[in-house]
Amino acid sequence: MMMMDEELIEVFAAAMSGDYVRVRRIGNRIASTLDESNRQNAARKIRAIVRRRGIPLQAPDLSGALPVDSVSRLPLVEEQDPPNSPLFTNAHVRTVLDRFLEDARHVDLLIEKGLPPRPSLVLSGPPGTGKSLLAGHLAERLAKPLFLVRLDSLISSRLGETAKNIRAIFDFAPARSAVLFLDELDAIAKLRDDRHELGELKRVVNTVLQGMDSLDSHSIVVAATNHSHLLDSAIWRRFPYKIDMDLPDYDVRTELWHYFLYEGDSERKRNARVLSAISDGMSGADIENLAFSARRQSLLEDSPINSASIAWMVFTSRRESSCYPPQSLSVEQKRKLAIALSEAAGIRMVEIAELIGVSRQMVARYIKDCGNA
Repeated sequence: MMMMDEELIEVFAAAMSGDYVRVRRIGNRIASTLDESNRQNAARKIRAIVRRRGIPLQAPDLSGALPVDSVSRLPLVEEQDPPNSPLFTNAHVRTVLDRFLEDARHVDLLIEKGLPPRPSLVLSGPPGTGKSLLAGHLAERLAKPLFLVRLDSLISSRLGETAKNIRAIFDFAPARSAVLFLDELDAIAKLRDDRHELGELKRVVNTVLQGMDSLDSHSIVVAATNHSHLLDSAIWRRFPYKIDMDLPDYDVRTELWHYFLYEGDSERKRNARVLSAISDGMSGADIENLAFSARRQSLLEDSPINSASIAWMVFTSRRESSCYPPQSLSVEQKRKLAIALSEAAGIRMVEIAELIGVSRQMVARYIKDCGNA
């Protein structure tokens, strides 16, 4: 693969100006292209490089122009680095995302034809399902910076100050041609008939609505919430695109295990499918954390990744646990694991034997002994 002249020029220009956020964005874009060309080793090396913190040669032009809270002087938004991880999503998420991107890329055409563009998207779902990651990939695919609204500095105890801060961020976003990311939207856009909320916070919703209505057609807003039922109905109407970020399905879990645990090793795809079959209900973040724990242990102890130990953790450990998987399983643990895997849908005996590291005859004996017990 030959790097495009434009990308080469762009990465040098960004590096010479000390704009490391832009360098990382270009680097991740190049890494994604390498992934598509089956050059995962080069892609991993580029991602490892762009994760490093560079020495600031020149302060970015945007740093002094960020809106700040008038009392604390904390910035109300902060620019996010491009995502380092690929995006694994269920099919319906990809469909809505692709439609949204088409809308956002053809704003001028839509306006010309008399169709008002509405490039606003709300993401809902439980924690760990990739809402923030999706926002990062969306901004990268549109070649725009991503600015995260900092709710800790946005919400003020002083009367009227929160509304003032909200107006400031909606004034800021169009001037920077950026994607504005409103994470935890329910914190500032709750139902206005919620009796437990103070009048000041109820008035904040009106300010958010006014801010959304004031944006021009090219402004892109992405919001996320873990509690969609708390959002005011008028807020929902400002977001014509909606994605419910479900827990990953079987195919997505397979890709997550294959990428994060086995680093795309084609010979371990069958192991990834087995782990996917038994990890229903785990979020993408759960799988990533457990996979990285296993890889850290493998690296520090100079030992191969033990897929059986990871499967044992999936079955027996709390998913929020950060414990490392056991280095090896006892004979009794292997027996129990083989029986549990045999009861999971779609797992063949040869796959169980390969993952646990025993013969098919031994797996058959474990299952037979269980039936006779």
